[in-house]
Amino acid sequence: MLEISSGDARLDAFLADGYVRIRGMSSRFAAAICGRLLRHQTARGIAGDLLEIGTFEGRFFVAMALALEPAEHALGIDVFTWPSPAVYDHLLENCAAAGLAAGSYTAWKVDTRTIGAADLRARLPAGRARFIHIDGEHIPECLRNDLELAHAVLHPDGVIALDDMLHPGYPTLITTVIEYLQRRPEMRVFCIVDRESITAAAKFLLCRAELVEPYQRALMATYPQFHYLLGADVLGQLALVLTPDPTLPNVE
Repeated sequence: MLEISSGDARLDAFLADGYVRIRGMSSRFAAAICGRLLRHQTARGIAGDLLEIGTFEGRFFVAMALALEPAEHALGIDVFTWPSPAVYDHLLENCAAAGLAAGSYTAWKVDTRTIGAADLRARLPAGRARFIHIDGEHIPECLRNDLELAHAVLHPDGVIALDDMLHPGYPTLITTVIEYLQRRPEMRVFCIVDRESITAAAKFLLCRAELVEPYQRALMATYPQFHYLLGADVLGQLALVLTPDPTLPNVE
């Protein structure tokens, strides 16, 4: 198992055992890095709720919820119909098994295409989210809608994480993200978290432009062993790349 830590004892204990016991495809590598970002936010006094669109049985949802402060809330949204309606019950069982307090999270059965920003904001006790993970339906219509909903409730210092980027199974999904970045020039991709496998795919981490440098600095200081030195050019902006194997090819 790849050695990586979020720095949060409760979350790291879950990543060492319970994480892979929950059905899902989100990578443990990305979960540790995102958990570290939540710790960094807390240290900087950034408070707010957690939002996940596309929760399934809660693998990533539980991990991030474990890194929240006691007064913060985790909201997981899904239609909860695939592969059967039992997925909703499995989520609640997994949350309880991981030790999440019953009042610290909510599972909302809804298609995000049927709600507006005000509806979503009303479901967040803090009125905004400091960390948002989007892993909903992988079609342009849904991703476009989910990005706009996320943007509307994002904490000014918050992070949006997009799952399954650069995935060979969804090769055109990135075009919807590019369109969003062009509509919202204040937003940047500050980090690309590489895949562990074809299923545990890459994530893009987004924040407002003025936060790129402090978020990148925090991640580079924590994970120098995973830093791909060449980085990534995203619309003319340099994004940090963290990968399980950052070895550069020998071309001499």
